[in-house]
Amino acid sequence: MKKLILSGLAGGLLLAGGCTDLNEQILDETSASGLSQNEIVEGNVVAAYATFSGLFNHVNYFNLQEISTDEAILPFRGGTDWGDNGIFIAMHTHNFITTDPRIRNTWNQIMQGISRSVTAINVIPTTTDPNASVYVAEMRALRAFYSLLSLDLYGLVFVKEDVNETSVILRGEEAFNYIESELLFAEDLVPEDIGPGRMSKGAVQAILARLYLNAAVYKDRYAESFNFDPADMSKVIEYCDKVIASGRYSLSEDYFAMFDDENHRNPELIFVYDQRAELNGHNRMAYFSLSGDMYPLPEFPNANGTDGPGITSDFYETWENAYAPMDPADVDPRFHKKNLVIPADSCINGEDFEIDRGILRGQQYGLIRNENGFQRCEDGVGYRIGKLYSRSRNRPDLAVNFTKLIDYTTTGSLYSSGYRVEKYEFSKKSSSGRNFGEADIVLMRLADIYLMRAEAKLRGNGDFAGALADVNMVRTARTARFTAPPLDEINLDLLYRERGFEFYWEMQRRTDMIRFGKFEDTWTEKTDSDPRKRIFPIPQTALDGASSIPGYLEQNPGY
Repeated sequence: MKKLILSGLAGGLLLAGGCTDLNEQILDETSASGLSQNEIVEGNVVAAYATFSGLFNHVNYFNLQEISTDEAILPFRGGTDWGDNGIFIAMHTHNFITTDPRIRNTWNQIMQGISRSVTAINVIPTTTDPNASVYVAEMRALRAFYSLLSLDLYGLVFVKEDVNETSVILRGEEAFNYIESELLFAEDLVPEDIGPGRMSKGAVQAILARLYLNAAVYKDRYAESFNFDPADMSKVIEYCDKVIASGRYSLSEDYFAMFDDENHRNPELIFVYDQRAELNGHNRMAYFSLSGDMYPLPEFPNANGTDGPGITSDFYETWENAYAPMDPADVDPRFHKKNLVIPADSCINGEDFEIDRGILRGQQYGLIRNENGFQRCEDGVGYRIGKLYSRSRNRPDLAVNFTKLIDYTTTGSLYSSGYRVEKYEFSKKSSSGRNFGEADIVLMRLADIYLMRAEAKLRGNGDFAGALADVNMVRTARTARFTAPPLDEINLDLLYRERGFEFYWEMQRRTDMIRFGKFEDTWTEKTDSDPRKRIFPIPQTALDGASSIPGYLEQNPGY
């Protein structure tokens, strides 16, 4: 994928009006620009992936998948910050509304992705590129991925093959069957070796496994209890076996290396939002949860955190309860990575400074900023390291001391309330530090293949021994610093807990909670138990845009 093509062609694929009808204008690139046949193909391919940038940013898909769950909460910091008309509180308490801008933005990005995929599917066969059929298969797989997100979040899928058609709306089993057929079509046609940022064979097989694992949910969304068909579970195992047997992926020995700046070639990653610097990608995942008085990069004195979401006390307690009386940081390498070991003289060279990763608790230490920048040591080279205080909040007497308590009370909404998450590395490469992070955003990785297979074994045929082996394969693979002890037993509750430990902050929690029957539970400030909240409302803008076709687009129940 070329940066030049992305900037040149993405603007030619104009979204006409609202997103509901998936109408795109196709630019005749051959006559307009004199591009080669391959450049036309690649331009359409890049445009179809380009919506990942808006979709997987920290306040869109991440918000819907994490802040709606027991893993993350974002109160009004200090009573005012992150107010945003209450949308993050509504997200956490399941008081979703049809005008929520983040629900709308996520919808629009998905629909634009589907639309651009349809455009590519139509344009590519008109070229003479010898690999046109392979690119079409890739675009059909990408369209299926966008459609899976639409089905998971909003309970419906838009389908059309020609850009001039009006889309057909599918729900339930029909939507499931459509996505399945598209992925099966692409499986043997897409390349194996095109990297984690594209729809490779491994990515298609991993997504098929995820589709089959959630089949019971997608086919009967509001069931009191989901009926996991053994045939679907066999398919999960089949496709997980294919990914593992390919030998193309291996579990990362260093857990946090998967979320480093330089993670593109990490052997565990199957499918990612590719945002290496040369591709213009960026995100704010690393700064979203940090304190406004944490400055992870000495070269950027304005690159601080924003005091966004913290993990709920309920989720933290799952770690506590699993490892008590030991501290989870001493037992499980996925919980925390200590990078900032303060020297005796509290000075450190800039190139050696790196903040901690994982779940951050208690008093925080770091670079001390004043009106002249960061305090330097007497040698003029090193940086002074010390306790952090809320100077950016005009409270130099208030320590940055992350607490377990975080809720909507005054105390629970303070700037230091809640343990924080720094899973992705704070980018060392970007031009501004704070606003741009260039680590690939992980969408599918090998650990999920093992844990999906373990779940399918438990739900399908009661293979407890096989499930336990898969879970322990993942737990004991993280050997770079120390290794978590293997489990002695496994059941669905323990597997659910294990998925929380492995995938926290990775935009999987809502989908997992629904499948495990946990989404109607009570946690932190959330008491709503309405099963209709398993999907989000269709945005009002989409309903309004479709109003000219009576009965075409109906709101989801309960909104």
